[in-house]
Amino acid sequence: MKNFFQFTERQTSYKQEALAGITTFLSIAYILIVNPLILSQSGMDQGAVFTATALTAIIGSLLIGLLANFPIAIAPSMGLNSFFTFSVCIGMGIDWQVTLTGVFVAGIIFTLLSLMKIREKIINIIPLDLKYAIASGIGFFITFIGLKNGGIIVGNEDTFVSIGDLTSPMTLLAIIGLIITIIMLVRGINGGIFYGMCITTIIGMIFGLIEIPSSIIGSIPSIEPTFGVVFTHLGEIFTPEILTVIFTFLIVAFFDTAGALIGLTSQAGMAKDGKIPNIGKGLLADSLAGVIGAILGTSTPATSVESSAGIAVGGKTGFTAVVIAACFLVALFFSPLVSVISVEVTSAALIIVGALMAMEIRKINWTKLEIVIPSFLTIIMMPLTSSVAIGIGLGFVLYPICLVAQKRLKEIHPIMYLLCSLFILYFAFII
Repeated sequence: MKNFFQFTERQTSYKQEALAGITTFLSIAYILIVNPLILSQSGMDQGAVFTATALTAIIGSLLIGLLANFPIAIAPSMGLNSFFTFSVCIGMGIDWQVTLTGVFVAGIIFTLLSLMKIREKIINIIPLDLKYAIASGIGFFITFIGLKNGGIIVGNEDTFVSIGDLTSPMTLLAIIGLIITIIMLVRGINGGIFYGMCITTIIGMIFGLIEIPSSIIGSIPSIEPTFGVVFTHLGEIFTPEILTVIFTFLIVAFFDTAGALIGLTSQAGMAKDGKIPNIGKGLLADSLAGVIGAILGTSTPATSVESSAGIAVGGKTGFTAVVIAACFLVALFFSPLVSVISVEVTSAALIIVGALMAMEIRKINWTKLEIVIPSFLTIIMMPLTSSVAIGIGLGFVLYPICLVAQKRLKEIHPIMYLLCSLFILYFAFII
């Protein structure tokens, strides 16, 4: 097994990979609670979605770990589940069964694009400076999520965002967790992020901020209400509204995944000469997870940016992803225990991991304006719009424009012109 996962080449061990897998799971475990809550508002059965969420994460993480040897989790996307429920089902009045069928069709198209290596080709032609911008932009985005989850930053009608109530007990818990984690990391304690979350949870229980679970083992809800419904609604997707929805799922999921893979593999030190080994297999795993997730009964899964927490504590191979899958399997039976992991507990991990990922910003060529402008706006728009895809899209639009303005047309790959045009149409007519 060590040879299969290349432990020697990547200088890792079972202990290091296991710790990384558990850390990533703890960072993303909230998806088991939040995803069913969001999708249930579209009319889906909450229990069935819980089981579908766990099974999709298990299968997706196993696929990317075994096929691509990436230390990454695949799980339902928070952005796309909100789009599924609030924009499509509630906003457009489309039944969840039809919307889920649209997710299924988008997954099939993704899989075909991956098998034809079109997705791999697009990722490889992205200019190196933009790749660094994407990786660091995701870091800023992750930190913003962590600050928001911890209540350290809140919404404000006058200034959009402002400092939260730092005297709030749950916010204080997040701040204490952040300080504990920072101290352990700067002292060089391996697994500091994981230990920080554990200690924060214990402190929360001691002071009554986190409920001690009354039971450990819970029953697994039936998946029957959502399983396979996509096969009975295929004839209902050929309308302008649903085709638009499918296109939106394609664009957002495509570039969310591309951005996450670029950022995470860069963090793990896997990128070589601007290219990512096994990227094609990683994209195929992501695509297949989308198809399987729709069949099981959940919105589009994606490469999880929370995987950066596990990479930060030493995850370097697909064995980390296998451990993540095992944790989700256990969570199916121990749902009461998983439910106590609050967003405030995981906020410190996201804040710190975002800072680590943002270190990629130093590799951008900040001496050339034609690089600075698209790179900076790619970075800043991710946290401001809560969308990796929008940040990437703006970079893809501005980068060719800047080089064309300098009459450097031959330096731009033809695919970049195509992507620039597609994103202009996306910004003009979809958003």
